[in-house]
Amino acid sequence: MQTLLNNRYQVIRTLGGGGFGETFLAEDTQMPSKRRCVIKQLRPIHNNPQIYQLVQERFQREAAILEDLGGITDQIPTLYAYFQLEGQFYLVQEWIEGDTLTAKVHRQGLFSESAVKELLVNLLPVLENVHNKRIVHRDIKPDNIILRQRDAKPVLIDFGAVRESMGTVVNSQGNPTSSIVIGTPGFMPSEQAAGRPVYSSDLYSLGITAIYLLTGKQPQELETDSRSGEIIWRSHALSVSPTLAGVIDQAIAYHPRERFATAREMLEALYSGTAAAFPPTMPYAQTQPTVNVAPPVTMPNTVAVSPGTVNQGSGHKGILLGSLIVGGLVGGAIVVGLILSKSTEPIVQSTNSSVSSSNRNESPDTNTLPPNINNEPRDNIPTEQPDINTPPPNTNNEPRDNIPTEQPDTNTSVPSPTPSAQISSPPQPEVERTSPEAAIQSYYATINQGQYQTAWNQLAPSYQSNRRLHPNGYLSYIDWWGGQVQNVDVEQVSLIQENAETATVNAQLKYLLKTKKVVTSSVRFSLLWDAENSRWVISGTK
Repeated sequence: MQTLLNNRYQVIRTLGGGGFGETFLAEDTQMPSKRRCVIKQLRPIHNNPQIYQLVQERFQREAAILEDLGGITDQIPTLYAYFQLEGQFYLVQEWIEGDTLTAKVHRQGLFSESAVKELLVNLLPVLENVHNKRIVHRDIKPDNIILRQRDAKPVLIDFGAVRESMGTVVNSQGNPTSSIVIGTPGFMPSEQAAGRPVYSSDLYSLGITAIYLLTGKQPQELETDSRSGEIIWRSHALSVSPTLAGVIDQAIAYHPRERFATAREMLEALYSGTAAAFPPTMPYAQTQPTVNVAPPVTMPNTVAVSPGTVNQGSGHKGILLGSLIVGGLVGGAIVVGLILSKSTEPIVQSTNSSVSSSNRNESPDTNTLPPNINNEPRDNIPTEQPDINTPPPNTNNEPRDNIPTEQPDTNTSVPSPTPSAQISSPPQPEVERTSPEAAIQSYYATINQGQYQTAWNQLAPSYQSNRRLHPNGYLSYIDWWGGQVQNVDVEQVSLIQENAETATVNAQLKYLLKTKKVVTSSVRFSLLWDAENSRWVISGTK
């Protein structure tokens, strides 16, 4: 075989081969950069002139589809060119430098649950775009997903439609059809093996791929329920959460009607009840419910979140409903406390009611019993909190001037029942804070790496639930960052103000959009200190 294809592409080495032809890594000698590209050589399975004409027409149509797909997302290789040479067909595509998922597992071992979720979050929007073009990929598997080296994003390669074109034949009625089934045994569902793929067939293949990443097991190594046809895999991945396991189970259901109907539906299931409002990775929202957050402000499309429309009425209703719920809980607690106080003896509180300032950001376990240094029976300890508004008895006749006027921290553990004992908590080590400026730099670095879930968790819950900015919660967020923004450069960041709880930072940003448009913007960030996770989170922008 000649080493210079089409008088332009210098072959470097062969990447693979099969029944349809071979794949080469080559250099484009007519480009100043000598850019590398992948060339796929495809040959029809029949030499019949009539069939050859059909194959040629189908090949041109499928090449046009590949060009279209590569233009809507950078997670599908760009089609540079296509040509015919000596009765064979060639595609010239972008070279994606990186490892396939198979190579990654062989090199680094099994994927963690968070890594698998990150992969699904990055791939499902790509599949949604593909399916919106009325195309089924038909060969999703670990070998056809490359983790791109420069940004760790998954790239979907090797669509089956062009290979199907090479299998074109004419049936007994004289109509063109395909004589082959596209797909990989084990990774394709039964309807695809029967030659009738649907959109959820791709979701099935993606679910099987996720199982391989979590367990290291090939599909043929997994047992199947003889009655239902469902794959039994959970025993090989016991640490996987019920949420992710449930999503995978639905994706790989035997019957297509029992699977997710669309890629977006599967993506929504991944974050149902978590990322849409208060994800479990942001627990400080539960321990600090009284933090005041500035009201949302109008933002252009180039700031920290995706654009949307706000529903003012729904926000007030949510606040009213939340107030009623909190009021009911507080009222119930008071009633229970009054009932219990009638049957228990009160505890005399220590006179040392001052709270160390170094402990005010701590959240001790309020369910832990106080120290019982006198070995008294635990039955004498009341379950309700002591009245924090009543000053402790002045048993040592100390001047009242020594009693602090502010309310003590209700989260501080209750002292010993002995009146004269004064137990001081050991000093807690100071946590070295990341600067607000570094927090902004880290936020955009995470976005540029495609780790959208991690970046989303760097937003305060009130900011996440802003319906104007995120009408569909996390889905709106990744629609913006994953679908429209290529990269963000933080050109300058400066601190305006900082105290123990809040900070304000100005940043000069340059956005490279996927349309190749460059937009610069000056953004002022409001940040809150998340003591639970020892980090700054973004609470507002303008």
